[in-house]
Amino acid sequence: QVRLVESGGGLVQAGGSLRLSCATSGIAASTYIMAWYRQAPGKQRELVAAISGAASTNYADSVKARFAISRDNANNILYLQMNSLKPEDTAVYYCNVRASLSEYWGQGTQVTVSS
Repeated sequence: QVRLVESGGGLVQAGGSLRLSCATSGIAASTYIMAWYRQAPGKQRELVAAISGAASTNYADSVKARFAISRDNANNILYLQMNSLKPEDTAVYYCNVRASLSEYWGQGTQVTVSS
């Protein structure tokens, strides 16, 4: 019973901040690559940030210097600190775990940034 549950989304004004969390269970998620994706209406799902088991990180160009991905290995929790939010960041954000044989996804959390 692998489960990923995102939280922390909401409505903020441009320039504001949010911290997203992804709590995992049923899998040793911290041993795998974990990532945040987002999908805006009418657009394809895109990678926002990823972090490896060794804590190596990768960011989309659009969020570099504004977002920070991190993980709590002891509790298998993934975080995304989002600063200087822009209306273009509005999307449903999904937590992802890349396991050896399959991928797992959360249900998503809505982030809306008003202009």
